[in-house]
Amino acid sequence: MAPALHAEPAGPVDVAVVAFEGNRFNGEIAPALRDLQKAGTVRVLDLTFVRKDSDGSVTVVELGDEELGDAFERVADTPADLLSDEDLRTVAEGLPYDSSAAVVVWENTWAARLADAIGKSAGRLVLLERIPREDVERAVAALDGN
Repeated sequence: MAPALHAEPAGPVDVAVVAFEGNRFNGEIAPALRDLQKAGTVRVLDLTFVRKDSDGSVTVVELGDEELGDAFERVADTPADLLSDEDLRTVAEGLPYDSSAAVVVWENTWAARLADAIGKSAGRLVLLERIPREDVERAVAALDGN
């Protein structure tokens, strides 16, 4: 059963593709996602894994599959099926052979209050851009004179 998704107030929704060398999911990201969800920072809406073998064949592993069940069962209590087959094909096409990726859809619940306030004040968000971590690290290093 899909979770009830509410339009208001809701935080922005992101899709993240996290690529891994090799075809095994070791579960290391599960505790971090669980902690973020427990703290109310994000709400995981969908989580799927894509694996591309050395021969180019692609396998999609859903959250409910036995292979991932133990490590990720508490990350998305009632995941919605938001990722389409086409979305996952596009991710798979971009993967190198013998690699895998986690595809995560989450709501930024931390931003719901701000989004609600912007709407109630007749405001509108006109630009939101994520700065890559490497750029931030370079800028901080430059400020430190390193």
